[in-house]
This record gives sequence, C-alpha cells and structure tokens, in this order.
Amino acid sequence: MGRIAQRYIPHDLQPAVLRDELVELGSRFRAYQQRTEPDLALLADLHARKARAFTAWADVSGDINLRLEARRAEQAAAMARAQHLQRTGESLDGTTPTVARVLTSPAQWDHARSVLAHVAQHSPLPGPDARLLMLMLTLRAAHSGQGNIVGQDVNSLGLTGPEELVEQLTGCGWLRLPGTVDDLFASRPENPTPITVPSLLPGPDGSGPFAFGRKLRPKLSGWAQRVISDKKLRKAKATPAVRLLALQLATRTDAAGRLEAGGQGIPLAAVSAWVATDADALQPMVDLLVRTGWLTDDAVLSDTHLSGRVGERVLPFTCPLT
Repeated sequence: MGRIAQRYIPHDLQPAVLRDELVELGSRFRAYQQRTEPDLALLADLHARKARAFTAWADVSGDINLRLEARRAEQAAAMARAQHLQRTGESLDGTTPTVARVLTSPAQWDHARSVLAHVAQHSPLPGPDARLLMLMLTLRAAHSGQGNIVGQDVNSLGLTGPEELVEQLTGCGWLRLPGTVDDLFASRPENPTPITVPSLLPGPDGSGPFAFGRKLRPKLSGWAQRVISDKKLRKAKATPAVRLLALQLATRTDAAGRLEAGGQGIPLAAVSAWVATDADALQPMVDLLVRTGWLTDDAVLSDTHLSGRVGERVLPFTCPLT
C-alpha cells in the first residue's frame, strides 16, 4: 500500500492506472523533499499531476476532501511555476522577462556593490558561510526589511551547518522568524517563511540603508542567485567563499572583462576582506574559478593584487565600470 499527502492509497483502488499514478507521485514527492537544491519546474509538474490524480480519485470515491486537496495542488502548481519563471527571468507567457538576470546600467551595478559592501560591513558573524547566507537574506528583504524564503533556498548555498547559522542570526537579533528554525527549513515554495531583518526596516522618514527602489530589488536578487547557482560552480562544489568571490569579481570588471577599470587588478587585502577568509586561502579559490571558466587563464594572484579577466561565458553578468 502506498501513500501520498499523508493519505494511504487503497490497494484495491480502481482503475489500476490511477492507483499506480498515486503511488508513483507519493514516491516522487518524497524524493523531491530529499533534494539539496530546489527545482521549481519539477515541483510545479508534480503538483499539477497530483491535482489531476486527486480529481480522478475524488470522482471515483465521492470524497469531497480529495477534491479540495486537488484544488490546493492546482494552486501550489501555479505558485511554483510562477516562482520558477521569475527566477529564470521568463514571463508567465514565456516571452517578456519578468526579472532580468543581467544588470544593465552603471547605477544598477553601484547598487549591487552597495549591498555587498553593506553585508561585509555589518555582519555579526564571522566567516564566508555566514556572509553568503546574510547576503541572500539581505537581498530578499532589502527594500522593506521583510521578504520570503524556503528551506531549499538556504540548503542550496552549500553552507556548513546552515541550521546553526540561522539559529545564531536569530539569537543575536539580526534575523526574525515567525516560527522556529526547523519550520523555516521545512517550508516549501507553496508556503514560504516570511522573514524580517530589523536593520533593513525603513526608519521614521521611510528610508532604509539602500537607495534603490522596490522594482530593482528582485533584479539584484535574481542576478546574485544566478551567479551563486552557476552550473559550473555547483558542479565544482564551490564553497561559499568561492561563490562570494565570484559575486565580487562580477561587479569589479571593465568593458573588456578586466578586473577593475583599466585592468590594474584588485588589491589583495580587499579581495580577502570581501570573502571573509585569509589571503593564504585565495589561491585555490582563484584556481577553481579559472578551471570553471569564471576567470581566464591569465588570472594572477600576486602578493598585492588579483589581476586578470572574467571569462567570456560570464561577461553577461558584468558591465563597463564608469
């Protein structure tokens, strides 16, 4: 006997094809819950299949609760599909992007750098893992001090001890949750966890620490998410420090992809401070970015500077510095 959505599937349920579909769906949902990274397109398809299967189950059993569950599945499918399209920069009709994944003006890049600098300057916890987590949370809540996340958003960052980090952020008051940390990690796209970052809440005059408006926030968040979840970085099992370095380098290139305007390179002390790690640990990180194509083969980490070019594959993330 299989089960789905905390319901046991009768072994004699007819037609057999419906019973087999429900059993398979139950297995697929349980497998999805074990994923370390979200796949909202897959989740939307699973919910859509569940809606059809539960509707058919309600038809043969006459159980109104099954029909209500089918409607909830339809709503969950629509929500997951909309979130997937937003994260991939597509619109609901598959044409015009709803959230562009490329920052297109110097002002937007100024705002991206302002967020990275703010997180670096106001981190209550040490280390690149905490900084990457705080960056993601800051980008979600940057405009109003409030936003939404799900457990897989955090799990996809490749952090060491993510639950403990969230506990520390709530314990020191940097982050507020409506429930427990376990609730956050159990939350799904159809029921995200609302978060509050008190330091980002607007003051009496309505202003916060950032100068950009509501419409730019998802664009900045989408850009950062695209860098952090870059396929080659994930395949190389890039650490949070490497992903932070990739983010910073993407904001520090000229029109030709050279690091810093004119290609003079970035001071080593600045690079180390950005990624919250010792300078001695930077060479392996640079080597990994070269292997993945994020940096070209001419990247050099000297005693004082990191110089070189961002790879052509990555140039859509960058723009000329002015």
